[in-house]
Amino acid sequence: MPFAQQDPRVFTRQNVEALRPSQFGVYGLFSQGEWLYVGKGDIRQRLLDHLNGDNRCIVLHRPTHWVDEVIAGDPSRREQQLILELQPICNQRVG
Repeated sequence: MPFAQQDPRVFTRQNVEALRPSQFGVYGLFSQGEWLYVGKGDIRQRLLDHLNGDNRCIVLHRPTHWVDEVIAGDPSRREQQLILELQPICNQRVG
């Protein structure tokens, strides 16, 4: 099952910094309908890391939007499900 129905947010520093810290879960980055990356962790911090260029593939593909799901507990299983289903081009491994 893909991410829960929601309005994608534009992937800008201003939008990411507006998130509350310490919201853990999964998130997906995409551009023009193509999934680029699915990740997990502190959503705000991980998105800021990506904006700061921590992943060369993400930088090269320039995501325009993101969606997320806040999850109580370990988000690893949900991350695996989304990677297998969406096949994002910048995920080289599951988990």
